[in-house]
Amino acid sequence: MKYLLLTLISAMLLSVSWPTYGVPFFIFFALVPLLMMEHGISKFSAYKRKSWMVFGLSYLCFIVWNIVTTGWLYGSKNPDGSHSMMAVVFPVLVNSFLYSLVFQCYHWYKNAQGTYWGLGFLIAIWMSFEKFHLNWEMTWPWLNLGNVFSEYPKLIQWYDTLGATGGSFWILLINVLVFYTLRTWEAGRKRKDLIRNVSIVAALIILPMIISLIKYNNFNEKPSGQVNVLMLQPDLDPYAEKYSKDSLTIENDLLTLAENNSKGKIDYYIAPETALPGRGSISETTFEKSVLLNNVKGFLSKHPGAVFATGISSHRFYKNQENIPKEAYQLNPELWVESYNTAIQIAPQEKIQVYHKGKLVPGVEIFPYMSVLKPLLGDAMLNLGGTVASLSIDKERKSFSNPYNKGRMAPIICYESIYGEFTTEYVKKGANFMGIMTNDSWWGVTEGHKQLLSYAKLRAIENRREIARAANSGISAHINAKGEVVTDTFYGDQTTLFAKVNLYETTTFYTRAGDILSRFSFFALGFLLFYFLIEKFKSRIKKA
Repeated sequence: MKYLLLTLISAMLLSVSWPTYGVPFFIFFALVPLLMMEHGISKFSAYKRKSWMVFGLSYLCFIVWNIVTTGWLYGSKNPDGSHSMMAVVFPVLVNSFLYSLVFQCYHWYKNAQGTYWGLGFLIAIWMSFEKFHLNWEMTWPWLNLGNVFSEYPKLIQWYDTLGATGGSFWILLINVLVFYTLRTWEAGRKRKDLIRNVSIVAALIILPMIISLIKYNNFNEKPSGQVNVLMLQPDLDPYAEKYSKDSLTIENDLLTLAENNSKGKIDYYIAPETALPGRGSISETTFEKSVLLNNVKGFLSKHPGAVFATGISSHRFYKNQENIPKEAYQLNPELWVESYNTAIQIAPQEKIQVYHKGKLVPGVEIFPYMSVLKPLLGDAMLNLGGTVASLSIDKERKSFSNPYNKGRMAPIICYESIYGEFTTEYVKKGANFMGIMTNDSWWGVTEGHKQLLSYAKLRAIENRREIARAANSGISAHINAKGEVVTDTFYGDQTTLFAKVNLYETTTFYTRAGDILSRFSFFALGFLLFYFLIEKFKSRIKKA
């Protein structure tokens, strides 16, 4: 009962720390009860299968955490309009299993090498797992620990140096030191050691926050210019209207929304992810002939000096004898098609600039490891509101240049805004502000769209770039380079949002170096495993 209680306390502390409803300061102690549970079972319990007990309890902890923080996935709907259980059950069970596996590896290593080596191993393997979770095809970094302070940008201004992965390292280090403090107190009851360890923990919590507040109050980066941006929020039901309304009607409503709110000079109109065409997609080989895109050019002719950026669904056909990409799927014996989630920028008399979304949502836009999982799962991915194929992506990020001013926009599409080092690639390509085109309407009025907006603040701090975020149903927002929401909209409103967005040219250390602590953790993990093998080898030599 004691170990179950410790497990549930950890689950509660992890859950109540999370944005956008929680208090993040609990995260510094959230893993401590779980570490106490593992230590108690390993050292003092009479259980025969201790490893199974540790795994089962840690799995319970992480399931509760995942359900509380990402249970809003239940808002996803099946084609028949019912809520999709698969959309929440599959991610929760798999993600919880992966976290439990990480904790189990810590348990095995600690039992083999001792508590202190084990705690170092926990930091290294957790950091390595978070980095891995950012890059494989079943990527789901929603619960990476460094995300937890996204609602408190004043306290994490140092993310411009170490990024959100630096935040994960900070949190893990504090948890390990708190557990170490408890263990040394239990072992020796020495007041001097307790005061010293508590002082170290307090300093490591407070000093980064003080540094952050100093950076916040002394931020004086001079912008190279400013652009007037109008973000469009059409509030189009992604389950019904998008696929029942005529594409020209959808576009006319969008352009009417833009026209009715064009007061003064507008440099950028930004519409949400896949705002066009509604049902179907637009052929990329006939962009110049597209009625929809030419209508946008006609709109821009009445607003000289403006460009129009929007998300679209697009495709490209390939004939049988052509070099067919692996993501293309066959329509008939002679014809293949490749589909994309695309951002475009339109300007009269200019070639349309195109970017294909590079981070796809598992189960919805990509069938992860299709050759392996397709025979096992069949069409189960469809229950995620998903796909039996995969969209194609751009291998490199892009920035959209503006023919009329200094603006160079990062065309970030929805889910991509969760990824720190990935987002720096836009800035390295010259982007001096970020335009996020998103559709957060899939989950209804839940924490999902709020958390996705909140994570965008981390990208603003990491790169010191302002963000213009156009969402289909909200929340559209202007975020400054300090990660603060300057203005925003309400979810569910059909509206627009005007913002004067500053352009910045300098690059941060994080933009240049990326997730440096994650890479260091990979090396540390390799060293610890190598050291373990050497020790095992020496032990066998002695016995021989």
